Amino acid sequence: MSAGDVLIRDYLDMLAAERGAAANTLAAYRRDLADYLSALARGGHDPVAMEAAPVRAYLADLETRGLSAASAARRLSCIRGFHRFLYAEGLAEDDPSAPIGGPRRVRALPKVLSVAEVDRLLAVARQGATGQGTTEDGAAGDGAAARARGTRLLCLIELLYATGLRVSELVALPRAAASTKERYLVVKGKGGRERLVPLTEIARSAMRDHLAHLRADGPWLFPADSESGHLTRQSFARDLKTVATAAGLRADRVSPHVLRHAFASHLLQNGADLRIVQELLGHADISTTQIYTHVLDERLKSMVRDLHPLMDA
Repeated sequence: MSAGDVLIRDYLDMLAAERGAAANTLAAYRRDLADYLSALARGGHDPVAMEAAPVRAYLADLETRGLSAASAARRLSCIRGFHRFLYAEGLAEDDPSAPIGGPRRVRALPKVLSVAEVDRLLAVARQGATGQGTTEDGAAGDGAAARARGTRLLCLIELLYATGLRVSELVALPRAAASTKERYLVVKGKGGRERLVPLTEIARSAMRDHLAHLRADGPWLFPADSESGHLTRQSFARDLKTVATAAGLRADRVSPHVLRHAFASHLLQNGADLRIVQELLGHADISTTQIYTHVLDERLKSMVRDLHPLMDA
């Protein structure tokens, strides 16, 4: 193991132990830092003894490689955390990333499905739960196996739209979640933070139906033959796109994250408070939730248009 690999390992160990970083986050940081340290090595720079110029050069190179401003900003955030760690641990005398400003980011609005489009998606998924829909590979399916697959997918979609869970939280739900007598789930999100997520009766019913079709025992609500033992995010995303196509929606407009956005946007459209939505989504900072303020802006315009006494004058 090289000296750079040791530094990366120690930094990631700290993130996991002290900040509860998720496995996916750690894997992404590992890739980003490996790329960064390789670039430094090619230039003859030591990450524990360097100035800001090599960091700026690396960021400029990212632009020539076609990374978006958002991706470069995320990469810089990772690099800053790494150098702050080296400085805090006394491994470096300075933090070369401190004086560097991040690339300007234009925060894109999330893709959002309309209520009617979500209804179409759910209608196709309900049809699939009868065994008469499509299988994961798009072929027609029937029989008990097809009904089990369809019931699982319907449960996933109903739960996601009803709760706004992150896809990583959804696929890793414990089996006990389906038999809870409570009208909420206790979910452990990013950084190990727990939150209560209310359950609709439709979502609870979908979980019970799915549980009735499960044959094998195990700890997961959505077991699968995977390294984790449960359904992967990629498998769910692929199956969701199959349903979207069958519902007449463009597959590139539909993903688990888009359904999470739909959950938040439709709540706000119907009068929910932004702080409540922040809590339901598990956002640590309200600024993350404020990407949905375009929904609030439209609602406020509509209220003024419909309720102001001078609008009819």
